[in-house]
Amino acid sequence: MSASRTSRRGLLAAAGLALAGVGAGLVWRTIKRQAQALQEAENHFWRQQFARLDGVALATSTFKGRPLVLNFWATWCPPCVEELPLIDNFFQQNKTKGWQVLGLAVDQAGPVTRFLAQSPLSFSVALAGFPGIEISRSLGNSSGALPFTVVFDSTGQVVHRKMGKLTTDDLRLWERLPV
Repeated sequence: MSASRTSRRGLLAAAGLALAGVGAGLVWRTIKRQAQALQEAENHFWRQQFARLDGVALATSTFKGRPLVLNFWATWCPPCVEELPLIDNFFQQNKTKGWQVLGLAVDQAGPVTRFLAQSPLSFSVALAGFPGIEISRSLGNSSGALPFTVVFDSTGQVVHRKMGKLTTDDLRLWERLPV
């Protein structure tokens, strides 16, 4: 092999490594920015208030200090409605262990009131309305679909996210989380 051919291969290899380094750096910056955005969204969540069905404001900060299952749901979403009894059962079984549940309805007051009159829930429910989709997106729901659930530990940090309908396995996993 000639010296010029070896020299070109060396230059190509060096250029390839440099490009790989630049690419890795860009990926790292993107991941870091996404992590910062999620952290800011989590912090912002704890400063928000939502209307309960009785019209009284519910401050999310009242839930901080104990583990919280935050579920985004709507009356017009069949998988949401199907999972609510499962979530309610989880709450009933785990509230003495400090677990809390907040259902944020991405819906209007009328349909939620009618739904809860027929299918009461023992955990807190508040109205996020359609802006609730953007709140769920900020917490990691990239598709904006429902149902979407976020689990916070007692320090207010997200420890799990679940897109789609919950299963009993999901809830068993959460019971074992160090919260």
